[in-house]
Amino acid sequence: MSGISALIYQLIWQRSLLMIYGSNIESVTMVVTAFMLGLGLGSLVGGMISKRQGAPLLLLFALIEISIGIYGALSLHLFDYVGKMTTGAGTLLTGLLAFALILIPTMLMGSTLPLLVAHYVNMTQNVGRSVSMLYFVNTLGAGIGAFVAAFILLGLLGLSGTTYVAVLLNLTAGGMILYFKSSAPQLDQHIS
Repeated sequence: MSGISALIYQLIWQRSLLMIYGSNIESVTMVVTAFMLGLGLGSLVGGMISKRQGAPLLLLFALIEISIGIYGALSLHLFDYVGKMTTGAGTLLTGLLAFALILIPTMLMGSTLPLLVAHYVNMTQNVGRSVSMLYFVNTLGAGIGAFVAAFILLGLLGLSGTTYVAVLLNLTAGGMILYFKSSAPQLDQHIS
């Protein structure tokens, strides 16, 4: 769900910001750069957190997924507001604002995989299998998200409706983890 929603957001946010700031090579470059930089920085932060002894990895993952969902629900309104506020502003200012609007949620997205890998390694004691399995599942989800968003959801639901599909996926992922974590306390013993 996390990988699917991430690629849905990338397509939605890119189209939304291009509608606000125009479709040119600078706009596309800014959005893609912010998205990739955010994922990379988030991965570094998630990796640092995952190394902390006793960090509540699943709880953090759930809260991050819920936070991404909340940001996603507000994102189109926020982008529209910032777009109206920067009408007529220079390219540098609008580029930096678009960059900032995407950087924070993508940092959250990037932090999720290291948290899950650390949790799974704690459970299985097998680094190679943990990393490869979770990377495979996340990449598969990302591919599905890109395909479904581009070829199905955007045509059926538009930008707003497609955004809410991604929001629902984030909130479901976070909510499921919180539910199973509270109903299965033995999950906590693996987080150390």
